[in-house]
Amino acid sequence: MNTGQRVVIGVDSSTQATKAVAVDVESGEVLAEGRAAHTVNGTGGARESDPEQWWSAFTEAVAATGYADRAAAVAVGGQQHGLVALDADGRPVHPALLWNDTRSAPQAAALTERLGRDAWAERTGSVPTAAFTVAKWAWLREHHPEAAARTAAVRLPHDYLTGRLTGSGTTDRGDASGTGWWGEHGYDKEILDLVGLDRALLPEVVEPGRAAGAVRAGSPLPEGIPVAAGTGDNMAAALGLGLEPGLPVVSLGTSGTAYAVTRGRPADRSGTVAGFADASGRWLPLACTLNCTLAVDRIAALLGRDRADVEPGGTAVVLPFLDGERTPDLPYASGLLHGLRHDTTPGQLLQAAYDGAAHALLTALDDVLRHGGEAADDAPILLIGGGARGTAWQDTVRRLSGRAVRIPRAAELVALGAAAQAAGLLTGEEPAAVARRWGTTDGPLLDPLPRDDEALARIADTLLRAGRLFEGPGR
Repeated sequence: MNTGQRVVIGVDSSTQATKAVAVDVESGEVLAEGRAAHTVNGTGGARESDPEQWWSAFTEAVAATGYADRAAAVAVGGQQHGLVALDADGRPVHPALLWNDTRSAPQAAALTERLGRDAWAERTGSVPTAAFTVAKWAWLREHHPEAAARTAAVRLPHDYLTGRLTGSGTTDRGDASGTGWWGEHGYDKEILDLVGLDRALLPEVVEPGRAAGAVRAGSPLPEGIPVAAGTGDNMAAALGLGLEPGLPVVSLGTSGTAYAVTRGRPADRSGTVAGFADASGRWLPLACTLNCTLAVDRIAALLGRDRADVEPGGTAVVLPFLDGERTPDLPYASGLLHGLRHDTTPGQLLQAAYDGAAHALLTALDDVLRHGGEAADDAPILLIGGGARGTAWQDTVRRLSGRAVRIPRAAELVALGAAAQAAGLLTGEEPAAVARRWGTTDGPLLDPLPRDDEALARIADTLLRAGRLFEGPGR
């Protein structure tokens, strides 16, 4: 073992699990990994977790790397938007409401109506949906006023874990930009007043490149080592890829995302593109879907087929909106099958599910770049996430986009981005520059396929026709 080696630990606290990576600061080599699962509860539109289990999973995953006692710095990337409401003793007053909890859709609609789409886009960069923290806080106040009244601190998932590490209340601009109450110039007092939230309950926003604090006693990490600001999972993945402005990314996981780092501040009044900040001082316009790999896997299971067992052809359209949908903004949607024929095969239905899941992400890519002021050229799409390793996903993205696709060999990009943040505290480099030095985007480049405009048109037409089915509860 190299005793002069400097090691940092990056953590990804996602919806389903916590992953930790121990990384060599100089080479970027992933020396070891650790993982611990989470439990998500709820039926219908509810999706909740106990934040205490995130801390237990954090300690388990970090210890499992075997490098916890040698770490020189640490950072946490976490799932965006989740509402963690704590009492004066730091205990949850209610289970955390996760990003994919759609019960707050009525509150999001009411808030949008109060200020108007233009005002929301201009002030916060985004039009709120059920995913946004501002809508979840409004839901909590309406449905559990006693819990809201006992709240002494409001945090995001990554804020909660960073606070457990340091004892301080901090966040970063990237994760804060997904709340719906933070804008280009900080927290928006009028929006906070609109939802009855005291600014004193919110964390301080740490500037890019600064530490959030130091590790205190009670974790598997050495007491006193620096803790980077951390960020939301999409912002951490952007750091992990070392993104330069304008390079498009599609991430295929529990949710699907399409984003790019941009120099311009996005403001899309339609709500398709969320105008997030990144973790480095730029912007991260992003489109997100609730239904991606898990939804397609579920349809494969219903058909009794392996997830890769697809067939070309056919005219069927599958909209796999099994959990409602965020892009397009259809929180009350369910799965829909249209265009079934006698000669439709199960493999064609499964391919249609892939197409339906990928459609919204790929059609939003041009909007992502346009709202960030970047040219929508023919640069390869960086395809990441668990689905990126699957041939069926790779071929679907190439066929529906008509673009080349690069598959980075680096895995656990959220944790790697957090590790780059931690390494930057030690070297003085920008985290994205650290990731570029580590070569995290190296990987095979897949040639484009002819764009399947017929399939894209069928899906768009079905969405237009189905819109009225998904207008509200009980429809």
